Amino acid sequence: MVPEFKLNTFCKLKYILENHTLTAKTLAGLEPILAKEIEKIGGKNIHEGRRAVTFTGTLKHIYRANYYLRTAIRILKEVDTFTFKSIDDFYGKCRRIKWQNYMDENLSFAVFSTVANSREFNNSMFASLKVKDAIVDSFRALNGSRPVVDANNPEISINVRVSQHRCTISIDSSGESLHKRGYRAAQGDAPLSEVLAAGMILMTGWNGETDFIDPMCGSGTLPIEAAMIATNTPPGKFRKEFAFEKWEDFDLDLFNEVTQECELKSFNKTIYASDISERNIGIAKSNARNAKVYNQIQFEATDIKDINIKANGATIIINPPYGERIWQKNLESLYTTIGERLKHKFPGNEAWILSSSRELLKFIGLKPARKSELFNGALLCSYRKYELFQGKRVS
Repeated sequence: MVPEFKLNTFCKLKYILENHTLTAKTLAGLEPILAKEIEKIGGKNIHEGRRAVTFTGTLKHIYRANYYLRTAIRILKEVDTFTFKSIDDFYGKCRRIKWQNYMDENLSFAVFSTVANSREFNNSMFASLKVKDAIVDSFRALNGSRPVVDANNPEISINVRVSQHRCTISIDSSGESLHKRGYRAAQGDAPLSEVLAAGMILMTGWNGETDFIDPMCGSGTLPIEAAMIATNTPPGKFRKEFAFEKWEDFDLDLFNEVTQECELKSFNKTIYASDISERNIGIAKSNARNAKVYNQIQFEATDIKDINIKANGATIIINPPYGERIWQKNLESLYTTIGERLKHKFPGNEAWILSSSRELLKFIGLKPARKSELFNGALLCSYRKYELFQGKRVS
């Protein structure tokens, strides 16, 4: 007979090493960047989708994904996937799931569904209702009590995806969106998402070995994310909590082990962050202090036309106003000024500009070496790379 403590240790080890099907959600256009990040944390069977990357991993990889992935919005762990013939069949297969393995009746929960091409479900709310009923009935049959539904601030979030006659049910391991790093105390007008900012930086290939310049930094998201990348600061370091901490199987020792895996790096280059607004610079400084990277960034309140930085081989990223979320006069003149400053003040460097206005981008007056599409909120943007030369480029 196996001693009880050995049996318990074996069962725990088996569970920790069990592989799960995981989905990392992201923004459209960042899927290849996220896939590379997942590979670095040890994920296997990686497949890029639309605004998502699927992979397999253990409980440790779930913790790693939430703590280390810069371009993920949330991490979903698949609970079950099945086909169904009717609403009753759907309910029955949801009911058979051992929900007590993932939550208990003292935790609030909510179900969020997406439905496509389904005869049985003409809207996502109906699918959510049937899953909710299955969870509640399962707990009531088990011990006579039931968990509370809280659609606004649930402790456990269930994700349901129905496509024709197939359903995939997952549990959200993240909770609040992972773009909420925890360092942003205040923000300026139309701030970039931290996930988008990190993705924009990683797309350039910048890794902290050269200078970084953001001459229109707003509340500082780009330079702060750059400093976190350069120093190897995990994006989850300042989060107050993750949803998986409320799971029935949460392993604090394993999570602590994951958070100790990475070592901070020294950074001996310079990150320049400037903005015409004194208020924005004040906000950016405050956010940088919260992220513990204030000393890595050189802040200055100045107009882009007055910037005087000596740099060579630096990466410049600019997120100017687009004229959609922030109304501003003379945007054509602003974009023209950006192009002129880049050409005459920054030869020998490379610049990347994000804007939703193709018309305004024409006023940059430089030929882009590369174009990509990204979404800033609901706005489809062009993200363009400019290689800056002295004089005319020779083909």
